[in-house]
Amino acid sequence: MKKTVTRLADGRELIYFDARDSGGRDAVDRRPLEPVVSASGIRYDPLLDEFVAIASHRQGRIYHPPADSCPLCPSTGEWQSEIPAAEYEVAVFENRFPSLSGEHGRCEVVCFTSDHTASFADLTEERAALVLAAWTDRTAELSARPGVAQVYCFENRGAEIGVTLAHPHGQIYAFPFTAPRTATMLRNAVAHRAHTRRNLFDDLVARERKDERVVLAGEHWTAFVPYAARWPYEVHLYPHRRVADLTALDDAARAEFPRLYLELLRRFDRLFGTDAPPTPYIAAWHQAPATEDRDEFALHLELFTVRRASGKLKYLAGTESGMGAFMNDVSPESAADRLREVASS
Repeated sequence: MKKTVTRLADGRELIYFDARDSGGRDAVDRRPLEPVVSASGIRYDPLLDEFVAIASHRQGRIYHPPADSCPLCPSTGEWQSEIPAAEYEVAVFENRFPSLSGEHGRCEVVCFTSDHTASFADLTEERAALVLAAWTDRTAELSARPGVAQVYCFENRGAEIGVTLAHPHGQIYAFPFTAPRTATMLRNAVAHRAHTRRNLFDDLVARERKDERVVLAGEHWTAFVPYAARWPYEVHLYPHRRVADLTALDDAARAEFPRLYLELLRRFDRLFGTDAPPTPYIAAWHQAPATEDRDEFALHLELFTVRRASGKLKYLAGTESGMGAFMNDVSPESAADRLREVASS
């Protein structure tokens, strides 16, 4: 892998990742951009023991631009985007409209391909491996920064999720605090260790790998619909060897990941029939915090959709949004059955 670091016109960092040394990445951003002024801040909620990011400047961010004005496509003679190069493989840059910035963290955009009409599921295994390498690189670098408590790599796909740019991309957040779900998992893992002298994630994955809800399994990874799934179609993907974050994956797990993950995404797109619009989803990497209780945590990816049936969405209404109590309309067992039915032939 070749990594090239450069700067955009307003000083933000831009990083190109290439599978091999394919020449220069020296295109210059010629836009007359002023330095980004971020109004993001962090506030603490003592009732929930949680932090909330306030980022009012994001109200002015780009919203569903036409394809010929996409800020994530390569630049052309007529259009100067966030990526000055005329083509690229994988590119990462600081978000121009970050939810977190400065002493309050950092937000980056990850462009998976220069093809505006593609999706992650359309990538080759080699390209998916390059994205994994980019996620790993950013996790290592951001985790080492002062004030960063946790690194979160994720992809939102589809307008139903709230995506404002159609180009295939994901994001990376460097949180100045441990995210609430991670903190809850860690508390439970520490308590489980004290009670049983075993690791909670190890016990959970061992149980799930024996269950009927396994969707896909390889030599180094297993994907399953969890017993207490919150979303209509939800899959968790775990490496068999427990590691804290992406940086600790071994070569064998890295080599197998692209094939399994691409198959999962392609199954999601077949869930509701070939005539249905692309399935909206969130793909979320759960990684250990940068410092606390890393030995008890287990890296895993959670993939889920808000679509519960063709033309129907799962809305977070009174119980979910008001009380945080999920009610799932699809049984995890039937979801697993369906995800096996739509396997590639």
